[in-house]
Amino acid sequence: MEKPPLPSDEEGTRMGDSRSEAELLDLGVQGTSGGVASSGDADDRPAWDSKLQYVLAQVGFSVGLGNVWRFPYLCHQNGGGAFMVLYVMLLVVVGVPLFFMELAAGQCIRQGSIGVWKHISPKLAGIGYSSCMVCFFVALYYNVIIAWSLFYMGNSFQYPLPWEQCPINMTTNNTVKECSSSSPTSYFWFRKALDITDSIDESGEFNPIMTGCLLAAWAIVCLAMIKGIKSSAKVMYFSSVFPYAVLFIFLVRGLMLDGAMEGIAYMFYPKIEIWAEVQVWRQAATQVFFALGLGYGSVIAYSSYNPIHNNCHRDALMVSCINFMTSVLASLVVFVVLGFRAKNIVLNCITQNMGLLNDMATHGSNHHWWPWFNMSDPASVTIPDYREWYHHYGSQVGTNITDCDLDEEMSKGVEGTGLAFIAFTEAMAQFPASPFWSTLFFLMLLNLGMSTMFGTMQGILTPLMDNFSLLGRHRTMLTVCSCALGFVIGLLFTQRSGNYFVTMFDDYSATLPLIIVVVFETFAVAWVYGADRFLDDIEIMLKWRPPVLYKYLWKYVCLFAMVGLLAASLLRMVFKRPTYTAWNHTTASETTLEYPGWALAMLAMLILAATLPVPVGYFHSWLKNRGMGPEGELAGQEIDRERYIKCNSSDALDSYSQHTPSVEDDGRPRASFLPLGLDHYRLLPQQEDMEEVEEDTI
Repeated sequence: MEKPPLPSDEEGTRMGDSRSEAELLDLGVQGTSGGVASSGDADDRPAWDSKLQYVLAQVGFSVGLGNVWRFPYLCHQNGGGAFMVLYVMLLVVVGVPLFFMELAAGQCIRQGSIGVWKHISPKLAGIGYSSCMVCFFVALYYNVIIAWSLFYMGNSFQYPLPWEQCPINMTTNNTVKECSSSSPTSYFWFRKALDITDSIDESGEFNPIMTGCLLAAWAIVCLAMIKGIKSSAKVMYFSSVFPYAVLFIFLVRGLMLDGAMEGIAYMFYPKIEIWAEVQVWRQAATQVFFALGLGYGSVIAYSSYNPIHNNCHRDALMVSCINFMTSVLASLVVFVVLGFRAKNIVLNCITQNMGLLNDMATHGSNHHWWPWFNMSDPASVTIPDYREWYHHYGSQVGTNITDCDLDEEMSKGVEGTGLAFIAFTEAMAQFPASPFWSTLFFLMLLNLGMSTMFGTMQGILTPLMDNFSLLGRHRTMLTVCSCALGFVIGLLFTQRSGNYFVTMFDDYSATLPLIIVVVFETFAVAWVYGADRFLDDIEIMLKWRPPVLYKYLWKYVCLFAMVGLLAASLLRMVFKRPTYTAWNHTTASETTLEYPGWALAMLAMLILAATLPVPVGYFHSWLKNRGMGPEGELAGQEIDRERYIKCNSSDALDSYSQHTPSVEDDGRPRASFLPLGLDHYRLLPQQEDMEEVEEDTI
């Protein structure tokens, strides 16, 4: 199935020049370093100011909110340390090779996702458009989470925090029932912040405060992205580094809390038997997949602004390691805080039960099961002592006296928004100087979200500007219009039922389409284009050849792993009807509901809209080449691929456009997107447009 090597003629007349590829590369480097002007100077592609800037951008994109509230939850639910070992194994075998593949493709071809996949396989050009669609869907709901962080950060500048205590009903002068039946943090989140309806069927009116926060979030993104990487990279210096400072501060503070060690012990205690469950493998593979940002096109877009000889292999290893260590650091912070919260809940439970036992004592009760510890001083009662007593006599004391189990409280896993906006806020409310810690935490979430949001938007804007010259000439207008469109569509999420749509988009608009995209990416590189040819290109670019192990990982391990993940995800959707978690204000509790028919149709449309570009692109290419013979089709594909080659003069492009690959040419492997210079390039489709602009100017 692997494509034959690119043809070349024996006289070495490729691109109208008798020099070898290595000589052309050297000539391009000398021309650049020597300051020799070329016609491409005016069209230089934007570049990172420094390697640090690029690394911060890649780390900022890959390290997002999922590292804080998704990875700890998966560890919590799937065997703690055993899940981490499984995650590292899948990261090394599947995650790093695919991440390296995207980095190398973007750096070699110097294009966004659309141009890269059009170049590698014109029939699979739809992969790039699917990536853009997924990025757009993700950007829509991701910025809503940033808006929520803005709302909570704004409410953190008051003492006491508004979610510390239940409000009083002014009519009855009693605590609001919905709050007293749940908790102050749950009430503030569902009623004050979201003002949520009981189901997705009840849309409700717009939430004006959240609408304003969403507008502010899109305004921040627009201002940071308005000059491309030149402006967003400056923001990255703060938005990518600040969360690490906050995580370390929280870790040091958390280790001083009572219950921190219990939380860490729960996190790292391995349960190897969990490896026998297919669901755990699926969740670990999915987390690896999303943690590195595979398939979005953002990794490709960022790497396309790199110097051609940048060591992208080292970057892949470094960013992957930083990402994993960040997940571990965030998990430590989450578990020490949840350990503190769980121990407080258990101690309050013991205090409450001691009060009930004291009441029984005042009424003259005296039974053989009477506790041996001092009931009049609940603070002196340890958790092991209470649990030992309850284990022996719990069945005899009646239903009013309950068990107070620390492990049970720790096992109540909270993920996603529930972890950040309910569990964590509840724990921070018990900190001394709680407004300071709350402000710090939500400022961290804001920066984590923003750095990921910048990468997501870059995955949309870069491919569009690279492949449509009109959009490329109006970068500012494209950025502003994209953000304005995102805000208008994002109003869907600021309804009272908006949180349910956020859940829908998060669960279904990206997961399945991204897996499909990465399956086709891997197939295109490993089988259609050819893993050997791809390694040849990387060797010319890096001046050393990556291990041949990557060839077999791309062709077999990664591809089969992604197909398996796709099959598992499809089977789960088929056999388990999609559901969502709703808030019932009457019972003040969360309930699981099935999506109604219209919501399922909307869900299916989201998945189809993101995946259709792949078959549509293939069908369009088939129609385009239907009238050609085998040789003509091959020539059309190779010329289409070479449209993205970098050049130092238009003469080189013109001479190459007259050269049609022949089956008589030598068949040795060659790099089809060999760059001819470090910083000079021109897209052939844009050449005529640029010349017209110059003529108009004259």
